[in-house]
Amino acid sequence: MKFKKSLNLVHVTPSASPADTCCSPDDRHSENNEIIPDDAVGHKTEFIVYGMDCSACANTIEKAVRQTEGITQVQVNYSTGKMKVVALEEAVFEKLPATVEKLGYTLEKVIQKGNSRTYSIEGMDCVSCALTIENHLKSQPSVKHVSVNFSSGKMTIEHDNTVEDIIKEVSKAGFKASLVSRKRSSEVKKDKSGTNRVVLSGVLLLIGIIGSYTGVSEIMINVLYAAAIVFGGFKPAKSAFYAVKSRSLDMNVLMTAAVLGAAAIGEWFEGATVVWLFALGTVLQERSIEKTRNSIRSLIDLAPPEAFVKNGQQLVSKPVEDISVGEIIVVKPGDKIPLDGKVISGESTVNQAPITGESIPVDKHLGDSVYAGTINEHGSLEIRVTKLYEDTTISKIIHLVEEAQEQKAPTEAFVDKFARIYTPIVFIFALSVMLFPPLFIPGTWSEWFYKGLELLVVACPCALVISTPVAIVSAIGNAARNGVLIKGGAFLEVAGRITAIAFDKTGTLTEGKPSVSQVIATGTTEGELLSIAHTLEEYSTHPIAKAVVDYAKAKGFKSLKGEKFRNIVGKGVEAIISGQEYFAGNHKLFQELNNSIGELESRIGILQEEGHTIVIIGTKEKILGVIAVADSVRETTVKAVRDLQRVGISQVVMLTGDNEGTAKKVAAQTGVNRYFAELLPENKATAIKQLQVEGHFAAMVGDGINDAPALATANLGVAMGGAGTDTAMETADIVLMADNLEKLPHTIKLSRRAIRIIKQNIWFSLIIKAAALILIFPELLTLWIAVISDTGAALIVILNSMRLLRVKI
Repeated sequence: MKFKKSLNLVHVTPSASPADTCCSPDDRHSENNEIIPDDAVGHKTEFIVYGMDCSACANTIEKAVRQTEGITQVQVNYSTGKMKVVALEEAVFEKLPATVEKLGYTLEKVIQKGNSRTYSIEGMDCVSCALTIENHLKSQPSVKHVSVNFSSGKMTIEHDNTVEDIIKEVSKAGFKASLVSRKRSSEVKKDKSGTNRVVLSGVLLLIGIIGSYTGVSEIMINVLYAAAIVFGGFKPAKSAFYAVKSRSLDMNVLMTAAVLGAAAIGEWFEGATVVWLFALGTVLQERSIEKTRNSIRSLIDLAPPEAFVKNGQQLVSKPVEDISVGEIIVVKPGDKIPLDGKVISGESTVNQAPITGESIPVDKHLGDSVYAGTINEHGSLEIRVTKLYEDTTISKIIHLVEEAQEQKAPTEAFVDKFARIYTPIVFIFALSVMLFPPLFIPGTWSEWFYKGLELLVVACPCALVISTPVAIVSAIGNAARNGVLIKGGAFLEVAGRITAIAFDKTGTLTEGKPSVSQVIATGTTEGELLSIAHTLEEYSTHPIAKAVVDYAKAKGFKSLKGEKFRNIVGKGVEAIISGQEYFAGNHKLFQELNNSIGELESRIGILQEEGHTIVIIGTKEKILGVIAVADSVRETTVKAVRDLQRVGISQVVMLTGDNEGTAKKVAAQTGVNRYFAELLPENKATAIKQLQVEGHFAAMVGDGINDAPALATANLGVAMGGAGTDTAMETADIVLMADNLEKLPHTIKLSRRAIRIIKQNIWFSLIIKAAALILIFPELLTLWIAVISDTGAALIVILNSMRLLRVKI
C-alpha cells in the first residue's frame, strides 16, 4: 500500500490494526457472525436496542439473552441497533427487557408491518407530550405496543380495538389522532379548536383588563379572568390529568399546577395571563414544528396517487397501489412519473431534482430507468413498471428519512436525560419553597407560595428538550429534498465532525468507464487507424473495445468490411480486412507475433506509467499505431474536492487498486492532497484505520457495494448513486442520490451548521432558565414573565432551528 502526502512519496505496508478497545472507531460497524434464517423454528421477534456504543456491547447482550431460558437463537446487530430472537414460547420475550436493562441497555419491540397502524398526531409541542400519549395508551388492555415520535408527529401502534377507539383515547389525553393514508395534506381538515380557544381566552382577558380601568366590579373582573383560564387552560389541564395518571411530569402538569395555585391565592389576573401566554405559545410552537415536519411530509406528495395504465389501445386510470410490476403506464408531458420503471417507448427530458437533487433535467431514451416523483417535461413516455408502489425509490426515501427522525442523536439523548433529572428536582424544590421557608423565614405564606409557583413554571424544560430534535428534523428534511439522505441525527453530528474524507477512485472520483485519451498513428493516417480499430473491436463486449468503438463513431470513422473475427484470450482480437490480417491488442500479443514496437516503446512506457491502457493496432509485419485508453475524471470531482478543502476538510484522500503512475496522475487531476495506491479491497479498510490512528474523524465515499469494508470501518459511510442501487441506500450512513459529488461539501456544511445551531439552542435555553431562577428570589420575576421566558424561549429555539430548512445544498 502506498500513499502520497504533499510532494513526498511515502511507502506504507499494511500493518496490524491498533489495539482494539470497546469503543474504538475500528469496530463501529462490526457485526456478529450468527445469522438467524427465515425458516428458524419457534416464535420470532425483533427488538431495537438502545445504549450500545460498540460491538462489544452487542456481544455482551447476546451472551446474556442466550442464557435466558426458552431462547433458542439470538443475533444482536450493532450497526442497525437491532436484536433478533427466536424462542420456544412468546411469553419468553416479556422477560428480555428486564434482562437487558440490568446490563445498562433498553429494548423496544419492533412491530411487524402487517400488525401495526400509523397515526398522525396533532397538538404535540414537546417530547413530553409524546410520552404522555404513550403512557396513556400503554395502560389500555387492547394496545399491545405503541411508539409516539414527536419529531415526525406520528404514532405507530399495534392494537386489537378499532381505529375510532384509538382516536378517542388520544383525544382524552388532549391531542388529535388520524389514521395515516395517502390522502393529500390539502384534503385533510385541520383542527382549529386550539386557536379558537386561544382567541376566546385572549378576548376575555382583554375585557377583564379594560374593565379594571373602567370601574367594573372586582367580582365581575375575576369571573372574566376565571373564564379566560377555563377556555385557555382546558387542553393543558386535560393533558395534565392524563400525564399524572400515567405518571409523567410534563409541562402541562407544571403549568396547570401553577395556574391553579395562582387562583388559590387570588391572583386571577396572573393566572389568566399565564394561561393565555402558555396557550398562545403552544399554538405558535405547534405551527412552527408543523413546518419542519412538512419538510418530510411533502416528499409523500411527490408521486401522484394514480397512473394511466395502457390496456390494449385504451388508457385506464388506476391507483398506484393497484398497479403490478410489468404493467405499462403512460406519462404525458408535464406530468409526474407515478412509479419506477424503464422507458419502452418515447423520448423526453425528465426533471429528477425531487429524487437526486440534480438541477439539470436528464434525457431519457429507450431502456433508461425513471423514478416515481420525477417530472416528465416534454415528450410522452410509455414506461414498463419495475417496482411496486411500496418498493419505489421515493417510498424508500420516505421510509429511511422517517426512520432517521426516530433515531436520537447523542446530543438529543443527553439533553433528554438531563431534562428527566432537572424537571423533578426543580419540581421538588418548588414544593419545598412553598412549604418550608414560611416556617423559618419572615414573610407571608402567599409570597413564598407565589415563588414556588414561579419555580414550577421555570421547571418546564421545553426549550431545552426541543432544542435538538427540531434542528435535526429541519436539517434531515432539507437534505432529503435536495437529494441527500442522512440516516439519523447521530450521522448528522458525525458528518459535522469529519476532518478527513477518503474516496474510492473508480466510479467515484472517475467516471468508472474508460474513454480514448490519445491516438498515435505511425504507419497510416489517424482516420484509417480508427476505421481499422473500429472494425476489429466492433464485436467485442470488453469495456476497452467499447471505448475505442465509441470514439471512432464520435469522430465519424465507420467500420470497414471484416471477416473471420477471432478473439485471442487475454491478448486481443484479429480479423481479415480487405484480404489483409489485422490485429488489435496488448504488448504481449505483438511480441508473440515477433513484431517490433520500435520507437513507440518509450512512448508506450510513459503512457502506461500515467495509467493508460494501451491498444496496439497492426499486422504481423507492421505497427500502424497506438490508442491510449484511460478512465476520465468526473466533471464535478475537481470542484467537489476544492469545495471540501474550502469547508475545512484537512485530508482529501484517494484510495485505488491501480498502480503508482495512475494514482499519481488522477491525484494531480482531481486535487486530492493524498493517495493510497495498489490496494486490495481489504486494504482500503486498513487505509481508513491509518487515518483514524492519525487522529482524523474519517468518512469513506464509495458505491456502497465493493467498498463495504472501508465504508463500515469509517466513522461515516457515504454512498453515491443511491437512486440506482438499493444496496447503496441500505448500507451507508449518508446517501448521495445522484451519481456525483457536488452535494457532499454542502452536506458537510449543513451538518456543521446544524451542530452550531443545536449548541446555540442548548446554551440559550440553559441561560434563560438560569436567569429566571436567579430573578425569582429578588422578586424581579412575575409568574407571567416566567411563562414568557419558557414559551418564548421554546419558540425562539424552534425558529432558530428552522433556519436549517433554508440552507441551500
